Amino acid sequence: QVQLVESGGGSVQTGGSLRLSCVVSGYTYGITMAWFRQVPGKEREGVAAFYDRAAAYYYAPRVKGRFTIAHDSAKNTLYLQMNSLVPEDTAMYYCAAAPSLRPDPLRPDGYGYWGRGTQVTVSS
Repeated sequence: QVQLVESGGGSVQTGGSLRLSCVVSGYTYGITMAWFRQVPGKEREGVAAFYDRAAAYYYAPRVKGRFTIAHDSAKNTLYLQMNSLVPEDTAMYYCAAAPSLRPDPLRPDGYGYWGRGTQVTVSS
């Protein structure tokens, strides 16, 4: 059973940075881990994903070049470094895991494990 606990959210001004962390317990090799975000009234949006077996990284166009996903296997922790934040990045951010590579790693379909989320607020 995989369990995910996020931390690191907060409030920053435009142009600021935050690093989100997700402790992944029950981790096994060969899973896809990802960060999603959601604002009220909108669908959950894939931000970045990582498939460890292939060391493959996936980013949504809106965050590519600003956000970096990383995994520390020794600490069983997934990170999302977010730089050059803008108000449009304001959302609840969720960590997710799936037992294999998803056909589209940035879609929430097939991710069976989710954290409770951490709020990120970017003010102008």
